[in-house]
Amino acid sequence: MIQNYNDFVTVLLEAGFSMGGGNNEGIFSVVSWNWNELPPYDTPVRWHTGDPETDPWEWRMRILEERRDIAYAKLLFKKSGYITKEWYPYFLAARRKDRSFDEEYEDGKISNYAKRIYNVIHENDILPLHVLKPLAGFSKEDKAKFDRALVELQMKMYITMCGSQQKLSQKGEAYGWSSTVFCTTERFFGNEIFESAAKISGQDAVEKITAQIYRLNSMAEPKKIVKFIKG
Repeated sequence: MIQNYNDFVTVLLEAGFSMGGGNNEGIFSVVSWNWNELPPYDTPVRWHTGDPETDPWEWRMRILEERRDIAYAKLLFKKSGYITKEWYPYFLAARRKDRSFDEEYEDGKISNYAKRIYNVIHENDILPLHVLKPLAGFSKEDKAKFDRALVELQMKMYITMCGSQQKLSQKGEAYGWSSTVFCTTERFFGNEIFESAAKISGQDAVEKITAQIYRLNSMAEPKKIVKFIKG
C-alpha cells in the first residue's frame, strides 16, 4: 500500500530488489501498476507528476542522491531496476563472481565498445552521459552501439547510475535536461560488496535469490527467474 516515497523505500529494502517501472516482468515490482493505469488501491502515488513524494519517476534519482544502500540502473531484463546493498553481492556472485573486468574482456565476455566506456568512467571517477559519450569516442551515428554497450556494462554490474547532472554553459550556468551520471560499482558501494560476493558460490546465490522471488511472487516462472537473476 505505497502512499509516498518513504513507503516505497521501506518496502524495497524489505524486498531486496524490484523492477523499476510499472511492469513487473512476471517477477516483482514494488509499484506494480502500469504508468497509464490507476493504482489498485487508494493512493496519491501517480507517475510523471513531478512530485518527489508521490511520483515513482522522481524516486529513481532521489534514491541515488539521498542513499548509498540501493542501486538503480539497467539491471534486470536489460531494463531499469533496483537492488539493495544487502542483495547486491548475491547478484554479483550469480553473474560474474569475483572476476575482474580485464579477465572478462580477455575471455571475450565484454565487447570492445563496452571496454571503451568502462575505461573512460574508471579513469574519470564519475561522468554524466553527455560527457561520457564523446569522451569515449562515440559519434551521433554510434548511438545504437553506445546504448547497447552502456546497458551491457550495467547488466554485468561493472558500472551503475549514481545521480544526475545538468549541462553547463561556458559561463558555468546549468541548462537543459539533466543527464544521468555513471560511476563504477566499486565507487558507488565500496569494495566490501565484492568481498562479500567472493564468499558466495554462484549456485548458492541463485538459490537464495530464487527463494526470495517466490516469497515475493509465488507465480513467477522458472525461465523468467533465471533470466532475471543471470541477466
